[in-house]
Amino acid sequence: MEERAYKAGAAQHFYVDAKREFADVYISRAVLMNGMYEGLYPLGTALARPLIAEKVVEVARRVGADAVAHGSTSKGNDQVRFDVTVKALAPDLKIIAPARIWGMTRSEEVEYARRHGLPIGEEHKRYSIDDNLWSRSIEGGPLDDPMAEPPEDAFKWTVTPEKAPAEPTYLTIGFERGLPASLNGEKMDLASLVATLNHIGGVNGVGRVDHIENRLVGFKSREVYEAPAAVILYHAHRDLEKLVLTPRELRFKHQVLDPQWADLVYQGLWVEPLRVALEKAAEEMERWATGEVRVKLYRGNLWVVGRESPFGGYSKGLADYSAGWYPTDEEARGFIEMWSLHSLTALRRRRGNNL
Repeated sequence: MEERAYKAGAAQHFYVDAKREFADVYISRAVLMNGMYEGLYPLGTALARPLIAEKVVEVARRVGADAVAHGSTSKGNDQVRFDVTVKALAPDLKIIAPARIWGMTRSEEVEYARRHGLPIGEEHKRYSIDDNLWSRSIEGGPLDDPMAEPPEDAFKWTVTPEKAPAEPTYLTIGFERGLPASLNGEKMDLASLVATLNHIGGVNGVGRVDHIENRLVGFKSREVYEAPAAVILYHAHRDLEKLVLTPRELRFKHQVLDPQWADLVYQGLWVEPLRVALEKAAEEMERWATGEVRVKLYRGNLWVVGRESPFGGYSKGLADYSAGWYPTDEEARGFIEMWSLHSLTALRRRRGNNL
């Protein structure tokens, strides 16, 4: 990376390892808020851009720069994410986006790099690829045809389900106040836990996402992702919430808080005050999201097969049909009468009947 920077004309190179910060500050929020844009995209790139912009601003301040630059084009979402974050952190810094200024296409960028002796891997010639701890995104090339199945050479983290092990893999994920804290009984920091789940999920063919995405810049695009850890934690965390939250809490979080949060992050608005307010509301509910979730992985599939929590709302005595508490016939009839009153009253009036 350093050699490449100097080949590109850099006067000085700074290496910043922000994996732990990315996990603890950004991925943790994504898990807490079930961060899936349009129910499928785990926001890997969208989450990383504000942190990258923050680190670039820090270096700019350190060296006394009056401008920062990024490589986003005028067609991508990332230009918004970078620009908005820089404007929020350092409104005095000028933002330069050469690819946007020059109006370069993907093929022109590759040709420019070749002409100036900047090495580009074969996969990057065929696809536009971005990866970090949370996900790997693949765009372009044959993927631009939304009807074409993604070729296997597009994938790096996950095996095709047909080549996954013939035996299932079971995982037990421990959560504390909504955040992943252990894997199979072993306490782990979030960055390590995510990296481990990426490997285990990938080996089992879990974590591939292929969908049509509504970009914030005004058009639809076909997006392919690999995100084993994100997919596993999303399903495990939501299942734990179903165990510990009341029905009203669950509906409010899953139907209001979570999608609103995902939309803000996707749209480049990490700095939006509403994001923080949504997280604060969720944190109040997540106080009870402590427990363990058992997950089964098998040839590209994922199932939650067990869950437990000291704060779980499930009562075997209430749910068991073979024993335990049963309402009396009188209690059941009275409940049904009151429960259905709104609907039956409206129905009768619309039919022209009196009560």
